[in-house]
Amino acid sequence: MSPLDLTVRNTPNGPVVEVIGELDYDTSAALRDLLPTLPLERGQCLVLELARMEICDSSGISALIAARNHAQSAGADIALTAVPANTLRVLRIVGLDQVFPLHPASESASGA
Repeated sequence: MSPLDLTVRNTPNGPVVEVIGELDYDTSAALRDLLPTLPLERGQCLVLELARMEICDSSGISALIAARNHAQSAGADIALTAVPANTLRVLRIVGLDQVFPLHPASESASGA
């Protein structure tokens, strides 16, 4: 099992969270716990960069939805970037590719 590492960098357009490792039942609480600490303002975009995410189970998907809810409650947008193929497949199966804006890189999502 790979541990989860969450790296945050703040940009003028909003925070970018790089998700590294496994986002699953054992680790998804770390992302949920991080959300309230992110400086996020109306009109900004919370970007979740997933290129180095290895696994995302249903608990991980729930954490992504919690991130979306957090962004919406702040009046901000959310985008997922560099979504791994296996996770993209799951997002498409459950229809979340219609809920989350998907971008190839964080720069295209945040407008940087």
